[in-house]
Amino acid sequence: MNNCAFLLILAVQIYAEGIEGPTAAGCTFDEDSEPSLCDFTQGEEDDFDWQLFRTHNSPYASFDLLRGSYLLVNSSQHAAGHRAQLLLQTLSENDTHCVQFSYFLYSRDGHSPGALRAYVRVNGGPLGSPVWNTSGSHGRQWHQVELAVSTFWPNEYQVLIESTVSRERQGYIAIDDIMLLTYPCYKAPHFSRLGDEEVNAGQNATFQCVASGRASEAEKFLLERHSGDVTSTALVKHLSHRRFVASLHVDSVQCNNQDLYRCVTQSSRGSGVSNFAELIVKVPPSPIAPPQLLRAGSTYLIIQLNTNSILGDGPIIRKEIEYRASQSPWSEVHGVNMVTYKLWHLDPDTEYHISVLLTRPGEGGTGPPGPPLVSRTKCAEPTRALQSLTASEIQSRQLTLQWETLAYNLTRCHTYSVSLCYRYATSGGGSGHNTTVRECLAVEHNASRFTLRDLPAYHSIQVRLALANPEGKKEGREVTFQTEEDIPGGITPESLTFTPLEDMIFLKWEEPVEPNGLITQYEISYQSIESSDPGINVPGPRRTVSKLRNETYHMFSNLHPGTTYLISVRARTTKGFGQTALTEITTNISAPMFDYGDMLSPLSETESTITVLLRPALGRGSPISTYQIVVKEESGWKVKRELGVQDCYPLPMSHGEAQARGTPHYYTAELLPSSLPEASPFTVGDNHTYNGYWNTPLDPRKSYLVYFQAMSNFRGESRINCIRIARKAACKDHRRALEVSQHSAEMGLILGVCAGGLVVLILLLGVIIIIIRKGKPVNINKTPITYRQEKSHMGSMEHSFTDQSTLQEDERVALSAARMAHTCSMRGEQCSSVNESSSLLGGSSRRQCGRKGSPYHTGQLHPAVRVADLLQHINQMKTAEGYGFKQEYESFFDGWDCTKKKDKTKGRHDTLMGCKSSWTCQPSWDECTDNRHRVKLHPLFGDPNSDYINAKYIDVSLSSPSFLLRILSNHSVILGNTSSHYLSLFEKPQSISRYFVSP
Repeated sequence: MNNCAFLLILAVQIYAEGIEGPTAAGCTFDEDSEPSLCDFTQGEEDDFDWQLFRTHNSPYASFDLLRGSYLLVNSSQHAAGHRAQLLLQTLSENDTHCVQFSYFLYSRDGHSPGALRAYVRVNGGPLGSPVWNTSGSHGRQWHQVELAVSTFWPNEYQVLIESTVSRERQGYIAIDDIMLLTYPCYKAPHFSRLGDEEVNAGQNATFQCVASGRASEAEKFLLERHSGDVTSTALVKHLSHRRFVASLHVDSVQCNNQDLYRCVTQSSRGSGVSNFAELIVKVPPSPIAPPQLLRAGSTYLIIQLNTNSILGDGPIIRKEIEYRASQSPWSEVHGVNMVTYKLWHLDPDTEYHISVLLTRPGEGGTGPPGPPLVSRTKCAEPTRALQSLTASEIQSRQLTLQWETLAYNLTRCHTYSVSLCYRYATSGGGSGHNTTVRECLAVEHNASRFTLRDLPAYHSIQVRLALANPEGKKEGREVTFQTEEDIPGGITPESLTFTPLEDMIFLKWEEPVEPNGLITQYEISYQSIESSDPGINVPGPRRTVSKLRNETYHMFSNLHPGTTYLISVRARTTKGFGQTALTEITTNISAPMFDYGDMLSPLSETESTITVLLRPALGRGSPISTYQIVVKEESGWKVKRELGVQDCYPLPMSHGEAQARGTPHYYTAELLPSSLPEASPFTVGDNHTYNGYWNTPLDPRKSYLVYFQAMSNFRGESRINCIRIARKAACKDHRRALEVSQHSAEMGLILGVCAGGLVVLILLLGVIIIIIRKGKPVNINKTPITYRQEKSHMGSMEHSFTDQSTLQEDERVALSAARMAHTCSMRGEQCSSVNESSSLLGGSSRRQCGRKGSPYHTGQLHPAVRVADLLQHINQMKTAEGYGFKQEYESFFDGWDCTKKKDKTKGRHDTLMGCKSSWTCQPSWDECTDNRHRVKLHPLFGDPNSDYINAKYIDVSLSSPSFLLRILSNHSVILGNTSSHYLSLFEKPQSISRYFVSP
């Protein structure tokens, strides 16, 4: 009989574990299995996927693996901690069922290949904690697991199987034969339906988890929260060999414990999972508002419960009142069945706390007391106010006050308060209005002394005392006290205003906002702390100045330019000095200063250069940042020979830019201060480049002014100063002639070339003279007159110019041309070698040296004009049509006059090598032109000097025929026809009284 029973039990076990019949469905991962039964998906929130492995497709597979088809994870191919998830199909069953699968965890050396876990997710909620898990190496064989999930329709659940790679990363994890059985699990218990549990807050909740099936002693019972938290405290009670009850507790339940809970059993063979049940937490009720006081007397209080609004959950099954005296340890609770309630037999002048208690069903259903009503029984009004208020100690910032001792016959109430109120006025700052500060302070019970702190110094403080109880209040009279003086407050930095100059600073400040007494004086200290001038020693000595109380300004003098001074200002009272207001003020820098007493003579001079002496400038407040040598073309009417400060040139401009803009000045060099440590010569026009500026050679035909300019920069502020250190005239003096004479050997060849050119010019002039004589027959007066006769008979010669004079002039033209050919072929040098003999060749004083002038063509003879009739004649010419006398006269610029002392001997016998030193040439007049255009008279017999006259020809533009008058500084007259030349006559009063000009 026993053998038959054993065989029957064994047959049932074999049937339950291994036989697949029509009551089972699932996935075996074989090729011939039904594809629809393998309804699983790979997880999307994992690190890698499960691998479908078949041994007949992998002939070289490891011998550690078993034969068959299954899902595999090779731990050696993945990083430690990486996961692979497999999601089974969602299930919604109506009856008991069992989820079964086989697993394989194996590593040859015994290391753990990883962990395998199973999760049950209900209704798409959170994954929660694993309901089953295992890890380590379990041998080279398959093991079977069962999941008994007690979740039924209309709810649904989904099983998720997860593998995690271990740190050893050796071995294999595999699952196979995932089956859904339609009968109960054999290795895992099935839970009955778990019901909801309701408790009051603060109580313990207990879930009774009833299960049927086999439960081993190693079985773990867990209470899992919907969010994933697990409680493992359980008490298991076996009802029979296949039925038991597990009691799972949640201690001291609060509102945050309200959630869904389920029971879980865990073992190596499988797991049982119950449905989710709700833990409902009810909060015991409590009134929101305290009871209301309807009336108070000396021995009673009438209140209203005021329980319309509550906190917590109902229903309310009982109401109670709890009250106690404020200073008493006892309390009493009275049941109330009405809306209002009257408390009897209370102590007079006693404070009571009255609260309401509410109770709901269930254990622990009485809520906490509501907000208390703090009320006091009535007491009488105080008899009078406090008296004898005096000051026991007076300081600058505090007052210590005292008054009479309190007694019950004065207060007439055990509950009273003493208030000390004070006020004082303060200045309103910049608004100019006073502000009153008021404050009341509570005094401790039975205290008759109090100290007021943080008061303003040197202020009147008004103080009064007030005695109050719930029935009334008595205030005493106001008493005035005055605090002592204190050190003054600081002067606000915003009130410090200053005006910096180069060597002075004007500082102004305002009185401290808190003088804290009578200001007796101000102390101002200043010290140089920084300077851009390296010659100034910083920090300098600290100096202090005292000012009277009504002096809120100061002028600092004898300061250094470009220096930062640390200035402090503080006020003083009888108590001492107050806080110091600090500010830093920087004086303005001054322009650099030059050490040039008088203008020095140039060190040397050539026709295109001039060498000057540059002396370093003295920086005032800031070191020199740069030097510039400025060259300015000198206009004839702006000649200044004195040394002094000129208008400076801050705008940098090279020689090319100056030519493009038509500016007369340009930077010819820029020097760094390091390149001029001491006085050094500098050559203007040496054709070198200095810091990007081309020192271009000077034009010998022009006059120049040379300026030396220094610039200082400091914090964005620039100062500049310049001084004229040299002037270069357009022509050289007689020393140039000596220099030229040294090249006489070279000039011989040049003069030979000029002689050939002169012959050609003479032939050309001869042809011109013949043409003139044929076209203009004139009478020749062959009778020469003496110089003295010329003065007395000049009037008779107005109509007696003859061909002889014309021929004589033609001869002089030829002679002058020969001399000019010799002179102006000197390799572009200045024409300072021209003789003073007159020439009829025209030329401008600004024409380049060596330029050939056009031969003087007399044209048609016109009658001369008497000087006495000159003004009338000019007026007639102005009224003539097409005559531009006025315009031409006004356009004739200054500087064409050139004076020369009368020296007929020198004027007649000058060599061809240079001008005489007796000439004084203006910048706009060339000395060479003076000699080229010198006019000669017809010589008289017996008087070798009769051909001399202090006059010259001047070249003008070939415009319409017009005349021009120019009165020179020494009473000379210029008359001429603009179609040819002007004739400038320098008056000789002793010999010439009238001037005759023939074009």
